[in-house]
Parts: sequence; structure tokens; C-alpha cells
Amino acid sequence: VQLQACGGGLVQAGGSLRLSCTISGRTRSISGMGWFRQAPGKEREFVAGATVSGRSTDYSDAVKGRFTISVGNAKTTMYLQMNSLEPADTAVYYCTVTSTNWGSRRPRDYDYWGQGTEVTVSS
Repeated sequence: VQLQACGGGLVQAGGSLRLSCTISGRTRSISGMGWFRQAPGKEREFVAGATVSGRSTDYSDAVKGRFTISVGNAKTTMYLQMNSLEPADTAVYYCTVTSTNWGSRRPRDYDYWGQGTEVTVSS
């Protein structure tokens, strides 16, 4: 399974960005998808997760109400709509998938990762 994330960039506080992740390969076993982020000097942290149908979602407290995860058709794409961005959201964002542990917030429970896309929010 290969993942390719894009959509990051520089935005002012209060602005919006939409991240996309393209998924290819043997996707049949995927049960959950997610976004994590890692700021300089910090550990990778959970941002949002969803089942492959997109009907069930989960968000960290830091982004709940501002970010929205969605899943495209046939498990080939997922998105992270980020609104009301804050400087604290500055990080490299990673898309990831899991064949087991849907809903886990631990990076080690995810099987495949994209290369990351950088988001910088200026104050």
C-alpha cells in the first residue's frame, strides 16, 4: 500500500487548507484511515481518524470542531479539511491507514504512511 499526501502550505492564522491523500496498492484489507501530525521537537500525534466508509470519525480535542476528515470512493483517497487554523497547528501532516485497530490514536497501530506534507500557520 502506498500513500501520497499533498495540500500543505503557508497560511495565515484563521485561514483554511485542505489536505489530500491518495492511496494505492492492495487496499482491500484497510479498515481505518487517519491523519497524524508532528511538530518540530515533538512526538507524532493523532489528529483525526475514520473508517473506510467515512461514517465513523474521531478527532483529537485540539482540532475538534475545526478539522474534518472525509473518505473518497473505493478507499483511494482521503481528505483533511482544516479551518480556523492556528499557529499551534504548524506541523508536518501524515496520512496513514490500518488493517486492524480502527480508532486507535497510537502511531504504532497504523501500517502504512505517506511521506508527509508541511503546514505552516503564521500569526
